Amino acid sequence: MRNVFQTIALQGHDEEFAPQETEDFIPTDAPAGSNQKLAELARRVELGLPLWHPLDRTDYSGLTGAVRPRE
Repeated sequence: MRNVFQTIALQGHDEEFAPQETEDFIPTDAPAGSNQKLAELARRVELGLPLWHPLDRTDYSGLTGAVRPRE
């Protein structure tokens, strides 16, 4: 499947889906937009968990990144 519309057309959708918090619903320290955070969000969807944990990282403090010199 190439996009969400094809997925819905082939598999339907559940408009009454209600995510459930289980022992698998744990916070992540992954920064927003990172591959690690996206993988965690995908895991949560696959397990039927809520997307956003109240204790997930909310900022970028303490992180460092590569800096390219100006040319």
